[in-house]
Amino acid sequence: MLSYRSNPHCGGQGVYVRHLSKALRDLGHHVEVVSGPPLPVLDDGVRLSGLPGLDLYNPEDLFRTPSPGELADPINFMEWMGVSTMGFPEPFTFGLRAYKYLRDKFDQYDVVHDNQSLSYGVGAISKKVPTVATIHHPITVDRDLAVQSVRSLWKKFKHRRWYSFIGMQKRVSRKFSRVITVSECTRRDISKEFDIPEDRFRVVPNGINTDLFYPAPGMAREKNRIMVTNSADTPLKGLYYLLQSVAEMAEKRDIRLIVIGTPKKDGGVVRLIRKLGIGAHVRFTGRVSDTEFVRQYAKASLAVVPSVYEGFGLPVGEAMACGVPVVSTTGGALPEVVGDAGVLVPPADPGALTQAITGLLDNPERAAEMGRAGYERVQKHFTWEMAARKTVDAYREVIRDYRGL
Repeated sequence: MLSYRSNPHCGGQGVYVRHLSKALRDLGHHVEVVSGPPLPVLDDGVRLSGLPGLDLYNPEDLFRTPSPGELADPINFMEWMGVSTMGFPEPFTFGLRAYKYLRDKFDQYDVVHDNQSLSYGVGAISKKVPTVATIHHPITVDRDLAVQSVRSLWKKFKHRRWYSFIGMQKRVSRKFSRVITVSECTRRDISKEFDIPEDRFRVVPNGINTDLFYPAPGMAREKNRIMVTNSADTPLKGLYYLLQSVAEMAEKRDIRLIVIGTPKKDGGVVRLIRKLGIGAHVRFTGRVSDTEFVRQYAKASLAVVPSVYEGFGLPVGEAMACGVPVVSTTGGALPEVVGDAGVLVPPADPGALTQAITGLLDNPERAAEMGRAGYERVQKHFTWEMAARKTVDAYREVIRDYRGL
């Protein structure tokens, strides 16, 4: 399994790699994860091979200047030049490193599974060993929303430059005989955006870690306390719209929004909170432990997922697994996860969020019923064992395709 970056604490890449690799191991398969920095946290019995890179997006040493010795490596030099010219070269350079690492080991693997790097190096690997890729969602959506969110032509150019790797990903993804994605919505959208026939896709919904996310007994939900697990400034995640909704609700009730995470210092989220005058109603937790994460869910009246688009939506599944009532937008694949076990509203609509949130806050019995339905839905449809079994089916298809059987 290849993953160009696998942060275990934020974003879905590290979560996906950890839990899918463990579930595959539990089915009796031998799994090696090959990752660039930051490395994932993996369970016992899953081998980890780290491929060192410059890691120029490390928040503890952001955009550092590499040493002359580091830049003597051609791949490192290309990575540094890409970052220096406002691009995001990590998928490209990781693919080169992955090919270099695997080129003497191809006979050791039955299949290679690429986790959305979709780089030229992985395209070369696919000629040597059966290869499948997971595409979690069409990254073109992120790019288009980012470009639309700014007025300055210079800022629009910067966003387009950052997402310039998309051209490579489109070209490489078309070479795979099978592509795994996480929802019917993403299958349709990726097929359209990347020009890949729909029959090449295999839909494998993500699992939810029910060993971590579960209803905490003996804790009472606090009135008017709502929770969101995203603190990012990216327009895609929709936190701006939820903050506008909180400002509207704060005029009539003592609403409290708990945001799991840390905002970008003086970023758009912080500025909007200041502009709306709702600082007393919003609290950021910073990074929290797994135990504290579950406690926060247990104390929340409900959880809100305000995203404009999600390829799957792990946060909504995690909230449901904890038995928390959910208000979610219909952005992307979120309705496929929520089903009839939550309240759905249109994306980018603060008024609709306000109506749905207050409707549940004012009707505790309905909220409790939603919480129970969400818990049961996760247990029935979204486990990592199910995801692993469907992934193995896709592996077998790819192996047959490669061998021409």
